[in-house]
Amino acid sequence: MTSKEIRQLSPVEITTKLRDTRNELLQLRLRKHTGQVEKPHMIRVLRKDIARLETILTENNSKTTAA
Repeated sequence: MTSKEIRQLSPVEITTKLRDTRNELLQLRLRKHTGQVEKPHMIRVLRKDIARLETILTENNSKTTAA
């Protein structure tokens, strides 16, 4: 998910997407330990998506408090 797409979401949608992405990362890590991961690069992709979501959510929160 790109930053542009994330910025178009509401804060509630970002929070929901963040929770879902973290859950997906957890499931992927568990499958990695059992050796059932088909796409190991997805761990890195999900971590970066989480970072993007958190960054934009923090930016939105700082804009709200500054205004």
